[in-house]
Amino acid sequence: MIPEARAQERRLRRDLGFWGLTAIAFSNIVGSGWLFAAMYAAQTAGPASLLSWVGAGLLCVLVALVMIELGASRPEGGGTVRWPLYASGRLVGTLIGWSVLLSVGGTAAEISAIMQYAGHYLPGLYHGGSLSLTGLGVAAALSVVLTVLNWFAVRLFARLNNLLTLFKIAVPVVTVVALLASGWHTGHLTDHGGFAPYGYAACLSALAGGGIVYSVNGFQAPLDFSGETRSPRRTVPAAVLAGIGLAVAMYLALQVAFLVAVPDSALGHGWRGVNFDSPFGQLALLLNLHWLSALLYADAVVSPGGSAYVGVALDARHTYALAKNGTLPRWFMAVERRSGIPRRALVLNLAVILVFLLPFGGWQDIVSVMGDMYLLTYAACAVAAAVFLADPGSRTAGWVPGLRWIAPVSFVVSAEFVYWSGWHDLRLALPLVLAGLLVFLAMRRTTGQGRPLAAELGTGAWLVVFLAVLTLLSWLGSFGGSARLPAPWDSLAVAAFAVAVFFWAVRSGSRAQGEGVSGDRRPPITRQN
Repeated sequence: MIPEARAQERRLRRDLGFWGLTAIAFSNIVGSGWLFAAMYAAQTAGPASLLSWVGAGLLCVLVALVMIELGASRPEGGGTVRWPLYASGRLVGTLIGWSVLLSVGGTAAEISAIMQYAGHYLPGLYHGGSLSLTGLGVAAALSVVLTVLNWFAVRLFARLNNLLTLFKIAVPVVTVVALLASGWHTGHLTDHGGFAPYGYAACLSALAGGGIVYSVNGFQAPLDFSGETRSPRRTVPAAVLAGIGLAVAMYLALQVAFLVAVPDSALGHGWRGVNFDSPFGQLALLLNLHWLSALLYADAVVSPGGSAYVGVALDARHTYALAKNGTLPRWFMAVERRSGIPRRALVLNLAVILVFLLPFGGWQDIVSVMGDMYLLTYAACAVAAAVFLADPGSRTAGWVPGLRWIAPVSFVVSAEFVYWSGWHDLRLALPLVLAGLLVFLAMRRTTGQGRPLAAELGTGAWLVVFLAVLTLLSWLGSFGGSARLPAPWDSLAVAAFAVAVFFWAVRSGSRAQGEGVSGDRRPPITRQN
């Protein structure tokens, strides 16, 4: 780490403990997803969407174990952006950093969700599946407010987020109890085409297209706050796993409640015919639960607002880390002395959020693309964990047993989840990430930093090939593609390809580590209890 970056890192305040981190994880996971994903998942897979939630939870735990090891070993602000750079060099670090910068659009999704539910009271905000001009103005104003609320010390941020989290837990619990008490239609789980009316392959499509991956995602937030945490080796792993467990249990309960509470009249055209602008709010009105509808429309602002609040803080840590990487100008790396907040990064992220509000109007349009961006980061972190594990001079914390097999499995599963999101989303998401090559070349030309171009390409070429071939397989495959490669052979081809790329990536990273020419100097392992 360069001396200037180390000096800025020391300005971060270590004020966060277990409960604060768990609230950050839960609040970052549970946002607009619980308001919409149950319906979108049911439309895509019917009652079998329950399996999709379980699968998404298992994926999160698997990936989280890899990232927990990294966070416990190398606590650092914006660590998920830094670790791929340390392990795989500047090319990979730049591409992953670019995808993380684009994933700031996830915060725009939360703000879009607020506007969509607010349209119940102010119809002029949301029209025809996208934000109106008035809606864009209100969304922009809300983005500014969330940025201002993140302007002060992290301790104040944590206290306010704790209060929001308590409300975000209470309302879904009340919703589940009220819907179940209104009447059980257990036949819905097997009628209207059976438990899996669109086939079990639809469970895979629901992971991204139904918003499930996006809804369960967010557990990594405590890792990016590890540089501001007391005793990170103990508190970060526990907070990450606790956040995942609480969120998945709540999502499963909400999905069951939605499936059994939908009136028969709404199922005349099967689950694909169920369509509400505000799913749980309108469902409550259909069941004459007017008090619940009023509560839900209030929470429709608080829930995604809480996630957007954490998202703005998290995005600032990412941008701060990107500036440390050199992907962004070092000017954005500055941490304000009194508050310990990277304020310049906050301002830049505000601009990115506003840009994402313009081309994307609907919640589902944004989250399908953003989910792919997040999963690419997870894949790169799985490679980083394996590279560090293979390096005799780079000890790991040893928090996660079996990391040697967990890391490659995590990489493969991340690749599959990206692929299962479908050609419709990948044809946009993956080329957007590959556009980061232009950022990499521009950085080299303007700063002259790093190793010779041939050496960088040799170390990081695996990610470029991975993205290009995954795009091709998506076009050939059965998930919205041409179906030239039918199921299940398409998924098996992705798995085999991912295994080969993983070991190629680890060898490339290990070779660079052995030569002492990784993308940046690695920080010493932190052994804190």
